Amino acid sequence: MQTISKEDIWLLFDSTVKLPSPPAIAVHILSTVQKEDFSLEDLEKIISTDPALTSKMLRLANSSFYGLPTKVSNINRALAVLGTNVIKNIALSFVIAADLRNEEKSFFDFDYFWRRSVTTAVAADLVFEAIGEKDEDIFVTALLQDIGILVMFLCQGENYVKILKRTGADRTVRLIEAERQDYQFDHQHFSALLLEDWGIPKSITEPMRFHHEPSLAPPEVAKKAAILDVANLLSVIYSDKKTAQNVRELQDKLEGFFSLDSESTRVLLDKVATQSIEILKIFEIDPGDIKPYSQMLQEANDELGKLNLTYEQLILELKESKEKAESFANDLRLANDKLEKLAFRDGLTNLYNHRYFQEILAKEVSRVHRYGRPLALLLFDIDHFKKVNDNYGHPAGDQVLVTMSEAITKAVRPSDIVARYGGEEFAVILPETNFSGMKVFAERLRRCVAAITTNIDGEEIKITISCGASHLTPDSTVHHPSMLINTADRALYLSKKNGRNMVTVLALNEEISS
Repeated sequence: MQTISKEDIWLLFDSTVKLPSPPAIAVHILSTVQKEDFSLEDLEKIISTDPALTSKMLRLANSSFYGLPTKVSNINRALAVLGTNVIKNIALSFVIAADLRNEEKSFFDFDYFWRRSVTTAVAADLVFEAIGEKDEDIFVTALLQDIGILVMFLCQGENYVKILKRTGADRTVRLIEAERQDYQFDHQHFSALLLEDWGIPKSITEPMRFHHEPSLAPPEVAKKAAILDVANLLSVIYSDKKTAQNVRELQDKLEGFFSLDSESTRVLLDKVATQSIEILKIFEIDPGDIKPYSQMLQEANDELGKLNLTYEQLILELKESKEKAESFANDLRLANDKLEKLAFRDGLTNLYNHRYFQEILAKEVSRVHRYGRPLALLLFDIDHFKKVNDNYGHPAGDQVLVTMSEAITKAVRPSDIVARYGGEEFAVILPETNFSGMKVFAERLRRCVAAITTNIDGEEIKITISCGASHLTPDSTVHHPSMLINTADRALYLSKKNGRNMVTVLALNEEISS
């Protein structure tokens, strides 16, 4: 996520090419509608000063996108029918899209960018319609949600082109990761920051910050962020070659987010295409080869009919392809399982290793502050384990570690993470565990280990553990996992110092109980 200040972002761009200013007429519109005493006539006068803008707005107001029962012939009438907020958003959409265009040939295709953006805007509005709701800001929000990409290209030139070439413009997740790696922020955050600086309301900018990661959005903008994500995918379907794959992903998201069935998805797909073509022409952008999904399917069927293949042959080839894909997927899964085991599992105990422990603890600490849920950490080691190795041999000591690890794995919850921290020292990460729950579990873990017996050549080996525990709450100022580890380690030291085979619980920086 964003780790660089707003001032540093501005400095980054101002040191190369100055950030673009909002179009003058957009500034005038925003400043006018924010006045408490503004009138519809004030807005009408501003828009009417630009005949081209007036013409486009009237064409859009009379398009099938709004489906007004009667035609409107002037801005005053459009204001009365559509409302101030809708007219403001339409005007902003036109003036910003027209101002940030570049006719020069370059790696960055401005027409493609705005074609995708307009299609996304149309799609977002239609998704709201499909779920029986309405949001007057959604069109301009979706239209401008990726404006950060365009402005980052304008300001960073070749530096940003390298990122686009490295990731591919449609590979959203990889693009975001590359931006964060190179700049410490991504175009989602930058789009919102830039538009807020222009005076665009937060009702428009806030959902933009999560439009590619709706699962991370706060509750108040989560639905809107999910719709922006789906709308982006709808626009990809009409600009990318992987249509079938994208349609399957779209259906999964629409069903998961909004409970829309496959028939509703098909209707939505066709509406997006037909209305986007109409709106793109009003924006004076070439629609390219956009065509309704049903037409794409029909053309595919026609092409299939030209092949000299029987139905039985097609079924056989499909079956063989499916079996081949399943075999490949199974081989890949087995290979991935082996790689994961090598990378993240301890070879002896099959518990997670120290490397994985550090990675997952850092993520869980972030979740504490992001989602407001507590976290507990236990560190423990086996009391006098050297005596086990000295008396019974190292193979016996290894078997004790294996037996104990199996017992602990059965004792924890599926969400808990058990790791071999090093040697005979172990760690347990307990997500979403309150303070009292931590204490109860730590004591249960101690008793569990004490009850274990490992049989080696007729000898019964029993062990005990010393345990240290620390706890992190959402209101804590601690954001780094090392503080949690250090506190648990200090608690472990106290358990060993005070007699072993016990649990000591410490809060961050102070002892609570032992």
